[in-house]
Amino acid sequence: MTYRYNPGSEVPAEFWLSLDESERIRMVEDHHRRAGIKLPNRRVHAALHAVVETQVAMGDETEAQATLTRLLSEGLDRHDAIHAIGDVLAEHMYNLQKLQVAGNPNETYSKSLRHLTASKWLEKWKPANPSC
Repeated sequence: MTYRYNPGSEVPAEFWLSLDESERIRMVEDHHRRAGIKLPNRRVHAALHAVVETQVAMGDETEAQATLTRLLSEGLDRHDAIHAIGDVLAEHMYNLQKLQVAGNPNETYSKSLRHLTASKWLEKWKPANPSC
Protein backbone atom coordinates (compact mmCIF):
# COMPACT_ATOMS: atom_id res chain seq x y z
CA MET A 1 0.00 0.00 0.00
CA THR A 2 1.36 3.38 -0.98
CA TYR A 3 0.34 5.86 1.63
CA ARG A 4 1.30 9.48 2.12
CA TYR A 5 0.62 10.86 5.54
CA ASN A 6 -1.68 13.88 5.59
CA PRO A 7 -2.73 15.19 9.02
CA GLY A 8 -5.82 16.72 7.42
CA SER A 9 -7.22 13.27 6.63
CA GLU A 10 -8.06 10.30 8.79
CA VAL A 11 -5.17 7.87 9.03
CA PRO A 12 -6.00 4.19 8.33
CA ALA A 13 -5.61 2.81 11.86
CA GLU A 14 -4.69 -0.77 10.97
CA PHE A 15 -2.07 0.40 8.48
CA TRP A 16 -0.65 3.02 10.87
CA LEU A 17 -0.35 0.55 13.73
CA SER A 18 1.42 -1.95 11.43
CA LEU A 19 4.31 0.49 10.92
CA ASP A 20 7.22 0.84 13.28
CA GLU A 21 7.64 4.16 15.06
CA SER A 22 10.55 5.33 12.90
CA GLU A 23 8.51 4.82 9.72
CA ARG A 24 5.59 6.78 11.20
CA ILE A 25 7.91 9.65 12.09
CA ARG A 26 9.51 9.60 8.62
CA MET A 27 6.07 9.81 6.97
CA VAL A 28 5.12 12.81 9.11
CA GLU A 29 8.45 14.51 8.38
CA ASP A 30 7.91 13.90 4.65
CA HIS A 31 4.47 15.53 4.82
CA HIS A 32 5.79 18.67 6.51
CA ARG A 33 8.70 18.86 4.07
CA ARG A 34 6.37 18.49 1.04
CA ALA A 35 4.01 21.10 2.50
CA GLY A 36 6.91 23.53 2.95
CA ILE A 37 6.16 23.99 6.63
CA LYS A 38 9.14 25.52 8.40
CA LEU A 39 9.75 24.11 11.86
CA PRO A 40 12.50 24.69 14.43
CA ASN A 41 12.89 20.92 14.86
CA ARG A 42 11.07 18.85 12.25
CA ARG A 43 12.03 15.56 13.92
CA VAL A 44 10.57 16.45 17.34
CA HIS A 45 7.46 17.89 15.71
CA ALA A 46 7.03 14.72 13.64
CA ALA A 47 7.55 12.50 16.68
CA LEU A 48 4.74 14.26 18.54
CA HIS A 49 2.47 13.94 15.49
CA ALA A 50 3.30 10.25 15.24
CA VAL A 51 2.58 9.57 18.92
CA VAL A 52 -0.75 11.39 18.73
CA GLU A 53 -1.71 9.58 15.52
CA THR A 54 -0.80 6.28 17.17
CA GLN A 55 -2.93 7.08 20.20
CA VAL A 56 -5.83 8.03 17.91
CA ALA A 57 -5.39 4.79 15.93
CA MET A 58 -5.54 2.82 19.18
CA GLY A 59 -9.15 3.91 19.53
CA ASP A 60 -10.69 3.65 22.95
CA GLU A 61 -7.43 2.55 24.59
CA THR A 62 -6.55 6.22 25.07
CA GLU A 63 -8.46 9.49 25.36
CA ALA A 64 -6.90 10.81 22.13
CA GLN A 65 -9.52 9.58 19.67
CA ALA A 66 -12.42 11.01 21.67
CA THR A 67 -10.52 14.26 22.08
CA LEU A 68 -9.83 14.48 18.35
CA THR A 69 -13.51 13.91 17.57
CA ARG A 70 -14.54 16.57 20.07
CA LEU A 71 -12.01 19.12 18.80
CA LEU A 72 -13.19 18.57 15.23
CA SER A 73 -16.79 19.17 16.34
CA GLU A 74 -15.62 22.39 18.01
CA GLY A 75 -14.31 23.68 14.69
CA LEU A 76 -10.63 22.77 14.53
CA ASP A 77 -9.37 21.19 11.35
CA ARG A 78 -7.74 17.79 11.83
CA HIS A 79 -4.16 19.08 11.63
CA ASP A 80 -4.81 21.71 14.29
CA ALA A 81 -6.55 19.13 16.47
CA ILE A 82 -3.49 16.87 16.23
CA HIS A 83 -1.35 19.86 17.26
CA ALA A 84 -3.65 20.63 20.18
CA ILE A 85 -3.42 17.06 21.48
CA GLY A 86 0.34 17.10 20.85
CA ASP A 87 0.62 20.28 22.91
CA VAL A 88 -1.05 18.53 25.85
CA LEU A 89 1.21 15.51 25.33
CA ALA A 90 4.37 17.65 25.25
CA GLU A 91 3.36 19.51 28.41
CA HIS A 92 2.55 16.20 30.12
CA MET A 93 5.94 14.74 29.15
CA TYR A 94 7.70 17.86 30.43
CA ASN A 95 5.84 17.64 33.73
CA LEU A 96 6.76 13.97 34.09
CA GLN A 97 10.44 14.84 33.60
CA LYS A 98 10.68 18.03 35.64
CA LEU A 99 7.94 17.94 38.24
CA GLN A 100 6.47 15.56 40.72
CA VAL A 101 3.21 14.29 39.24
CA ALA A 102 0.94 12.75 41.82
CA GLY A 103 -1.16 9.74 40.93
CA ASN A 104 -1.37 7.72 37.75
CA PRO A 105 0.43 9.60 34.94
CA ASN A 106 -1.88 8.12 32.29
CA GLU A 107 -4.93 9.39 34.17
CA THR A 108 -3.34 12.83 34.52
CA TYR A 109 -2.80 12.93 30.74
CA SER A 110 -6.34 11.69 30.06
CA LYS A 111 -7.79 14.31 32.38
CA SER A 112 -5.81 17.03 30.59
CA LEU A 113 -7.19 15.82 27.25
CA ARG A 114 -10.74 15.81 28.60
CA HIS A 115 -10.29 19.46 29.63
CA LEU A 116 -8.79 20.53 26.30
CA THR A 117 -11.05 22.67 24.12
CA ALA A 118 -10.56 24.19 20.71
CA SER A 119 -10.98 27.69 22.13
CA LYS A 120 -8.35 27.12 24.84
CA TRP A 121 -5.86 25.84 22.30
CA LEU A 122 -6.57 28.60 19.80
CA GLU A 123 -6.21 31.21 22.52
CA LYS A 124 -2.84 29.76 23.52
CA TRP A 125 -1.26 29.00 20.14
CA LYS A 126 -2.96 29.92 16.93
CA PRO A 127 -2.38 33.70 16.87
CA ALA A 128 1.30 33.25 17.68
CA ASN A 129 1.97 30.39 15.21
CA PRO A 130 -0.19 30.83 12.11
CA SER A 131 2.19 28.96 9.77
CA CYS A 132 2.46 25.69 11.68
